[in-house]
Amino acid sequence: MKQIESILSILRDAADLTTRIQNDFITPATWEKKDKSPVTVGDLAVQTLVAARLEELCPEVPLIAEESADLLVSEDGKRFLDIIVKYVGKYLEKITAEKVVNWISRGKNDDSLKGAPKFWTLDPIDGTKGFLRKEQYATALALVENGEVTTGFLGLPNLTWLKEKHDFTPEKQSAGAPWGALLYAKRGEGTWISDLGSSDFVKLHVSEHSDPNDASVLRSVEAGHTNLSQIDILCREIGVPGVVAMDSQAKYAVLAAGRSDLLFRLISPKMPDYREKIWDQAAGSIVVEEAGGRITDLDGRPLDFSQGAMLLKNRGICASNGLLHDLALKAIEKIGA
Repeated sequence: MKQIESILSILRDAADLTTRIQNDFITPATWEKKDKSPVTVGDLAVQTLVAARLEELCPEVPLIAEESADLLVSEDGKRFLDIIVKYVGKYLEKITAEKVVNWISRGKNDDSLKGAPKFWTLDPIDGTKGFLRKEQYATALALVENGEVTTGFLGLPNLTWLKEKHDFTPEKQSAGAPWGALLYAKRGEGTWISDLGSSDFVKLHVSEHSDPNDASVLRSVEAGHTNLSQIDILCREIGVPGVVAMDSQAKYAVLAAGRSDLLFRLISPKMPDYREKIWDQAAGSIVVEEAGGRITDLDGRPLDFSQGAMLLKNRGICASNGLLHDLALKAIEKIGA
């Protein structure tokens, strides 16, 4: 439990950091990566913070993370190193530009750790476009051992948990009110949630909806992350009336809390051979499973986290409250998703 408490403290600081950056910048400094996805000073600052703290906490455990320091050592990116040093300096002592580059580089985002018996995987800001819109995003961290996620954490600054109502609120909270949500799940011990300002955690459980007429589906906001037209067809085939669009692994928190029932990542027709990155799924997958739900790929196979940075043996994502999972997989097969 001591390590979990240490990681929760890191996630709280990461949430504070991203919130400060959001409040200070109308649009945080942004680059476009080779895959056309955006990366901001927020992504790089959080990866710096988390990598540094993990190095101190458990230096023997390697890290697979989304971002690369290549941007910062380029002519265009060097000017943003000072911004990162300034912001992360509140949380780390004696920080320098060189240390920032080294800490970010500690997170490998290739297959160099394929087959590693134990590693952390981090998405510093999952849902960067949501972060830029000041909507939903997550800091997602998970521990993988022998190809299985054993512990997962989600920090969700813009999805506030109200313990009294056992629900999330979409409204902005006033000073001193509950702020954001913090989740952790440990294999065999359940999924737990608190607001970011509290250490009073409560256990989550998925919904008990077995009738699709009572259910809703979660999907990504961005069309590039899924096949929106096929999700509409899939919902009609299953008989689910409602679809909720949301950025990031915040969707997994909503599913785990029983506030929705199904989640799909279908294959975009623009990228038919796409395979999920492990940092996009690891933390969310155990959060759902330990809340009583189920997660597989679109063919019903368990997710295999032993293949390096990508889920090479899996195609897409199907997550559910468990009760609707087989029905969903049959519908996926029927429509050829």
